[in-house]
Amino acid sequence: MIIPSEAVVKSLKEKYTEGTRVELVKMDDPYNTKLVPGCRGTVRFVDDMGTIHVRWDCGSSLGVAYGEDSCKIIEE
Repeated sequence: MIIPSEAVVKSLKEKYTEGTRVELVKMDDPYNTKLVPGCRGTVRFVDDMGTIHVRWDCGSSLGVAYGEDSCKIIEE
């Protein structure tokens, strides 16, 4: 598990604000049963560990873990 610096967390919170639409690029979670690259969702918040909490369109609520997973902002 990678623990981000305060500056990284601040940057993530500024970039991934509530309501931002994102698309999953990669998730390395063995318990993930619904999410695959290309899934889309809406950011709820970023926590102090840098996890981007997303309400995925498919119904999942797994967070995008800093340093392990990745997503990108999309324009719809």
